[in-house]
Amino acid sequence: MRFLSIAAALLSTSCSTLLCAAEPVKDFTPPEVFKNVNLVRNTNLEKGYARETINVVVENTDKQPQSDYYVPFPSDVFSRIGGFEVRNKKSPEKGSFPVTAVEADGGSTQFYKIQFPEPLSPSSQTTLSISYYVLGSFSPLPKSIGQSDSQYLTYTIDAYAPSAYKVETQKTKVKFPTSNVPGYTITSKLKTGNDPEKQGSTFTYGPYTKVAPGATYPLTFRFESTKPILASSLLQRDIEVSHWGGNLAIEERYWLRNDGANLSRNFDRVEWARQSYGVSSNSALQELKYPLKPGSVDPYFTDDVGNVSTSRYRPGNPGREAHLELKPRFPVFGGWKYSFRVGWNNHLSSFLRKVGAESYVLKVPFIEGPKAAEGIQYDKVVVRVILPEGATDIKYEILDSGVPNGLPDASYIESSISKHRTYMDTIGRTALTLKVDNLSDEARDSQLLVTYTYPFTAGLRKPLTIAAGLLSIFVGAWFIGSLDVSIKKR
Repeated sequence: MRFLSIAAALLSTSCSTLLCAAEPVKDFTPPEVFKNVNLVRNTNLEKGYARETINVVVENTDKQPQSDYYVPFPSDVFSRIGGFEVRNKKSPEKGSFPVTAVEADGGSTQFYKIQFPEPLSPSSQTTLSISYYVLGSFSPLPKSIGQSDSQYLTYTIDAYAPSAYKVETQKTKVKFPTSNVPGYTITSKLKTGNDPEKQGSTFTYGPYTKVAPGATYPLTFRFESTKPILASSLLQRDIEVSHWGGNLAIEERYWLRNDGANLSRNFDRVEWARQSYGVSSNSALQELKYPLKPGSVDPYFTDDVGNVSTSRYRPGNPGREAHLELKPRFPVFGGWKYSFRVGWNNHLSSFLRKVGAESYVLKVPFIEGPKAAEGIQYDKVVVRVILPEGATDIKYEILDSGVPNGLPDASYIESSISKHRTYMDTIGRTALTLKVDNLSDEARDSQLLVTYTYPFTAGLRKPLTIAAGLLSIFVGAWFIGSLDVSIKKR
């Protein structure tokens, strides 16, 4: 019932397309109307990109209610941030706050502007949970390694969390993939005692007190990573709806690469075969695992050469996920690329609901893709929902939940409506295209809701077109057969 109520509400609203996600301004400096009473920053480096979560208690120090809170980033980092999301730490189920990018012309610092749902009264406090990830975070050191050598990555952050306001107390926790961290910064000026404090694979810097706005102190780490650094320059995802066939066809096309350390020598197939029989710390991509929705059937896996037979499909029990395991034609080492496509079918009834005489609601994952411990980062994602021919009044919404869904604010998702023409089409099928940059596999749990109108007469367009085509063929054959083409003497 909750799903239907959401769908009904969507029928009377429309989603705006991206006009301009950023507000260019000159010489911008956020007003000093807040202070950060207590701030805890958690940096997780266990995947192929850095994941950040900042929990901060914010207090309004101004005499007027304030609702605009700014978070600064260096310009080179700002362009690689994805999934920036802000919620109330104490009530995350209320959804995320609106976020707008503020570009300072010619400045070395850019800002995200967070708008509170309700202005914060003077001397009042609120607790924010700010989450985001930084793509292209790591650099291998050394840049080239042997085929069986361990891979080490470097990462540089600031001991102080990004803040445009004074911070009374803060600390930073860094979580590594393993406890093997041969190189890290030891601070000697920021606090007395050990800094950082180490506990297993987690390093804690701070607490620091009385931190000025914009203060910096770089921290550099070199740590072991036994997993590939997977990135896709482009992900194209097509979701095709067929009312007549009762089918939902999904295809995803990847331009994948491994941003890890390159091979210092040519690939040795014999050495690779020998390693496959033992435990290896090799950082090459060997396998991808796809969890598919219950009821998924007819999976296929092809690349630039053709069908790839090194795949395994395990259909799930009723109501449970299916699993598709893919092995590329070759191990993908650092600096190598691999382009491929994956597709499958689902029963449309599992994703589509009729909410009116001619209105429908489609609920599908925004992206699916492999689920791997090393994670995958996407430079650009293009999601296309191909609706039946004659569908109109297209609207969409990204469903919010009580936890971050890995997607940016709706204003950062560009949308457009176009025509997709295939065989036996007359005017072409209606296609909703959504584009977003800097995405990661954190968005696998996000849900896309699409509403559209599909009248009964539009549903007759395809069979009438086929019938007219067959009738034309028969009439044409009859007419040709009735012609007298024999040679007669006059």
